[in-house]
Amino acid sequence: MYKKSKEVDIYINSFDGDVKAKLIEIRELIIENAPLSIECISYQMPTYKGNGPIVYFGGFKNHVSLFPTSNGIEAFEEELKEYKHSKGTIQFPVSKPLPIDLIKRIVLFRVKEDSEKGALGCNSKKKK
Repeated sequence: MYKKSKEVDIYINSFDGDVKAKLIEIRELIIENAPLSIECISYQMPTYKGNGPIVYFGGFKNHVSLFPTSNGIEAFEEELKEYKHSKGTIQFPVSKPLPIDLIKRIVLFRVKEDSEKGALGCNSKKKK
């Protein structure tokens, strides 16, 4: 079974109200869609890793952010037009519902990329 990180619990519990609720919601979405990932804190944010970083998330005063790497942004660029975003982050306003389906698809995309990266890494090693 998936093991939640006490450090991530502490991070989420440092927020109140809607920000905390959205962080919990994002965490559960990530855990559900990246069940083999390792949950930890990296760059002072909740992080999910496989062969490398899959996704990060964070809380702020008026929004929560998802950090799915630049590939995760590029793959969903068209769908992200209504959200403030940059090369590596997406901001979801606390005042609006989270786009659950979009976040799920982004996480699944990153899990697939991470899985392929691991497979490529194993297969690309030279035999001695």
